[in-house]
Amino acid sequence: MLIGIDWGGTKMEVIGLSDQGQELVRHRIPTPREDYEGSIRAVVDLVGHAEQATGLTGHVGLGIPGSPNPKTGLIRNANSWWLNGKPLGRDLEQALGRPVRLSNDANCLAVSEAVDGAGAGCHVVHGIIIGTGHGSGIAIDGRPHNGFQGLGGEIGHYSLPWPKEGEYPGPKCWCGRTGCLEMYCSGTGFQDDYERATGTRLSGREIVAKMRADDPDAKASYGRYADRLARSLALIIDILDPDVFVLGGGMSNVDELYDDLPRLMTPYVFSDSVETPIRKAKFGDSSGVRGAAWLWKD
Repeated sequence: MLIGIDWGGTKMEVIGLSDQGQELVRHRIPTPREDYEGSIRAVVDLVGHAEQATGLTGHVGLGIPGSPNPKTGLIRNANSWWLNGKPLGRDLEQALGRPVRLSNDANCLAVSEAVDGAGAGCHVVHGIIIGTGHGSGIAIDGRPHNGFQGLGGEIGHYSLPWPKEGEYPGPKCWCGRTGCLEMYCSGTGFQDDYERATGTRLSGREIVAKMRADDPDAKASYGRYADRLARSLALIIDILDPDVFVLGGGMSNVDELYDDLPRLMTPYVFSDSVETPIRKAKFGDSSGVRGAAWLWKD
């Protein structure tokens, strides 16, 4: 059995997959907040639940909100801040008594969709999460591309490409910089933009509903969001030129994006034609936990 764990900010989920990708067990619990040792115990309990429920033992992969430094093994860039600076992989291996594989949660999305999802059969899959935050991961031939520093696909904290009037220097980001892509192209950034324009705070779902009802403020906010996301995708094509983009997170459910993004990104790509497909994640919110399990596909 291949065991995957999705380490979210509010919940932890475990899944058990057969070698063919059949789901054998799934279970979730609240994430122990601000409690490193409690989080380790939670992973052990989740693995124990999966193995007891199936009667099988398994290899364990985890998708985490951050990434391990490949030289030190210490976690960095996790918004679950109590993981930062900790040797999570080593501590989990000691607690579980077996090897574990860790990867960024966005890399797990890309791996899941590359193995048997919307990017199945593609050489290079770029998975992009457009939810509360804005992150991405790269899978090459079904394996996570972590990069030399373990930072492959970290697009959320570069600046919005080709900034237009009023977009520079941009909003202050939690990372300490201004104008980060996450502040514009996440679902939260979508809400922030609407609030800046109208003075009213609405959920992304409410803004989209108003946009579909021809509300001019909501339509304008959606237009800015789609154009900004298109500029980011165009820059990625110029650098990586993936076979496919796969979108996950709450904003990936806005179906209009799949019609609008190809048209909007084309003028920014350094090419005479752009045919890169943009698809919705086949497994939706389950893609990350499946990708964690597929870290052991070999």
